Amino acid sequence: MATSVPGMTSPDVLVRVATARGVTTLTLDSPHNRNALSTALMTQLLAGLGDAIADETVRAIVLDHTGPVFCSGADLKETAAAYASGTVPAGMLGDVLAAIWECPKPVLARVGGPARAGGLGLIAAADLAVCADEATFAFTEVRIGVIPAVISATVLPRLHPRAAAELYLTGDTFDGRRAAQVGLVTASVPAAELDAAVRGYCDSLVRGAPGALAGAKELLRRPGTAELRADLARLSALSTSYFLSDEGREGVTAFRGKRLTRWVAALDGGSADHAG
Repeated sequence: MATSVPGMTSPDVLVRVATARGVTTLTLDSPHNRNALSTALMTQLLAGLGDAIADETVRAIVLDHTGPVFCSGADLKETAAAYASGTVPAGMLGDVLAAIWECPKPVLARVGGPARAGGLGLIAAADLAVCADEATFAFTEVRIGVIPAVISATVLPRLHPRAAAELYLTGDTFDGRRAAQVGLVTASVPAAELDAAVRGYCDSLVRGAPGALAGAKELLRRPGTAELRADLARLSALSTSYFLSDEGREGVTAFRGKRLTRWVAALDGGSADHAG
């Protein structure tokens, strides 16, 4: 049965909640901005996760999405608007990643389309992740003058070190099969088989005893769990400093204006005032 946050009208609902057969599905439902991580969406995601944790009938949690994009990362429109206040919404992402990482119930990400930046942090924070072969991924932060700081707390424990260096520094796009090869996702399957693969994992997860599942997750999180929140706090501060830097401001402005950044335009001695 699908539910939403009490008191919200339908357009205000950015995370939809449905529970069936011991599995709560939290669906990112902001396709107009490619499920970007706005403050409102992250707030609702945290609320939905908390409710699922408190519900004793829930054995597992699925992170899903509407629209063709799983999650495009930080809401850059909101970020640009927040510059005057000296802070950026990306700082809240650490709370979301910590909540998923520390969740006592198994969390599975269903990735049917592209994920970028903070969206990769959500995928890595989940215990299991299944994507479509056709889904694409990229750590694009360096291309807009910032770094993948906050998401590193969950991403780097998943990625093979050489792959992490390549993908972080180049910002290049890679597909679902490569995501599985480098450890970002558990499995990559043809799009037509994605739902069946997710159901298969959920059917297995709900067979586990609740207490044993929580205990197994504690084993998997040793020894870094106790330090994760402190690490995320440091990384959030670092991320904010890059977003507020001259390069970060230029990168966000250029991306939103669909033009080259100054540092790319300078390579050809051209103007940044055109799309790249």
